Amino acid sequence: MRVTCLEKSKNGQLKPERHDEGVKQFNTPQNSFKGLKAEGTATLIAAATDIALVIDADGIIQDLSLRDDDLPSDDYEGWINKPWIETVTVESRPKVEALLDSALSGSTSNWRHINHPSSRGPDLPILYATAPIGSDGKMLAIGRSAVVVAELQQKLLQAQQSMERNYLQIRHLETRYRLLFQVSSEAVFIVDAANKKVVEANPAAEKLLGEDGAKLPGQKFTKLFSDSGNGAVENFLGEVRSTGRRTQVKAQLAGQGLECVLSASLFSQNGGSLYLISVNPLQERAEEPKGSNVHDKLLKLMEKAPDGFVLTGADGIILDANQAFIELTETGSEERVLGESLDRWFGRSGVDLNVLTANLRKHGSVRLFATTLRGEYGSSVDVEVSATKLVMSDDDSYFGFIIRDIGLRLENNSRKQSRLARPVEQLTELVGRLPLRDLVQESTNMVERYCIEAALEITGENRTSAAEILGLSRQSLYVKLRRYGLGDNDSETSE
Repeated sequence: MRVTCLEKSKNGQLKPERHDEGVKQFNTPQNSFKGLKAEGTATLIAAATDIALVIDADGIIQDLSLRDDDLPSDDYEGWINKPWIETVTVESRPKVEALLDSALSGSTSNWRHINHPSSRGPDLPILYATAPIGSDGKMLAIGRSAVVVAELQQKLLQAQQSMERNYLQIRHLETRYRLLFQVSSEAVFIVDAANKKVVEANPAAEKLLGEDGAKLPGQKFTKLFSDSGNGAVENFLGEVRSTGRRTQVKAQLAGQGLECVLSASLFSQNGGSLYLISVNPLQERAEEPKGSNVHDKLLKLMEKAPDGFVLTGADGIILDANQAFIELTETGSEERVLGESLDRWFGRSGVDLNVLTANLRKHGSVRLFATTLRGEYGSSVDVEVSATKLVMSDDDSYFGFIIRDIGLRLENNSRKQSRLARPVEQLTELVGRLPLRDLVQESTNMVERYCIEAALEITGENRTSAAEILGLSRQSLYVKLRRYGLGDNDSETSE
């Protein structure tokens, strides 16, 4: 908004005089400040500002007043006869130039945020405005300390960041709760303590009742049980609400005659109270297969087995894994391995899994395949892999892998040492008999031969897989096999 002040016209009447936007001038400065001397003016300016600079037309500081303790004396003592622009930080220099230009044009500037470097640490923020004084290009730069405002802004930013962190923590907690609620095999209900109506139920609860999940919210929880059990459930919920202790009661599901055990606890949310109720049937349903109990025990056994167990699709993508495999790979949770390729953790990426799956498709099973398993944090362990193929239909097959850590086997270590010792002993016997050049060539041939033997041993004499492990073509491998007299040289198509 543009403001005005009044001045007398030639006929003696007051008329508005236009000034710069944002500035409200005195109406009669000649009368209000009549007789005011330079010392008085300086006193007024010093009292009204935190810092004031008298600057000439070239932007050189001629004089200053300061009453802000935030600026150390050793920071401003050298400002006299120094360009104003050299006392500010680099990013503030364009603003200083704008303030000087505004004062030189004869107008009062708007307030601008300027930063001065400080020997105490953080830059000192000052709000400056400039105004011309006199006719020789001199100007006055008056400043207000913005330290308090900057501190408030910093505190506001910290508070906002703290709120965002708390919000993320709440979101993570809610995600974990939702995941646990959805995947739990136990039927769980959230019930309003005031009206006993179901607020939410997990998929296991829907399966137990045989109802659509969309129909459960809003139903009376006690109506889910037989008439004979309604009173017991009502008393049970009343006792939990009055005592706050987790208790249990037995009741039959309505229309099924299935006896269940109810366990409940009370918690508060949004000014109200809610029940967290779990419902567990006492006996198996009649339609469930008789062997389901045994299958459940087998699954639990595989989950707690000391060897890693992994179930993948035909493409090698992990569908399920037990805790031992999670510990071997250092992933920490099942969610981090599900949907990933098993090849990610094998020592020879792109080779081991291809060899295993090729043999599984051809023979249906693999035993004691030796390789290494890499952890997420750089560790590596020697393992043996046994695997089998499970065919559900022509287009639906799965692979199961049992991965055993063999790193601590003493006999395995001794076998490795003996294998390494054999070529070393043979090489030492040749020293003195052959020149160094021939000795190096012989050493190379010996190492190459043992590497080929090891590759054939790992792949169970599968030459295609051995060539892939060694990074050779099949023809190159066959040439080397003939050279060293390994295997059946007459059958180059042997797989």
